[in-house]
Amino acid sequence: MVELDTLFAKEIVEHGLREFPNEACGLIAGTDGSAVKVFTMRNMDESAMSYRLDPTEQLRVTKEIEEAGSELWGIYHTHTHTEAYPSETDRDRARWVQPFYPDVYYLVVSLSDRDSPVVRAFRITDGEVDEEELTIR
Repeated sequence: MVELDTLFAKEIVEHGLREFPNEACGLIAGTDGSAVKVFTMRNMDESAMSYRLDPTEQLRVTKEIEEAGSELWGIYHTHTHTEAYPSETDRDRARWVQPFYPDVYYLVVSLSDRDSPVVRAFRITDGEVDEEELTIR
């Protein structure tokens, strides 16, 4: 089971709503298996269909996470018009991350109903998707 603080979930959803109609994305730092900080980031694709983290911003955030004694806990992004489930592109891109962060969670937020966003958590290994039970507390 994956637990995410209500304030972090709210921050992620609000980021997605601000960036709508484009996808929003960011990183989540963790300590001892728990999320501790959300880093909202710029979607370089500026697209409603895909996201790409800015490499310079990603390097700065990763360094900040490590200097704080934390690790990369999760990567999040929104789907603006589809369900909260990793797309084929999401699965392919996870292959780039897996060698460096094999235990990272992928949070996907569906904004297809902006009044009731849906947040789901996954592990993606070798393109295979396993949903994790997500509790927002």
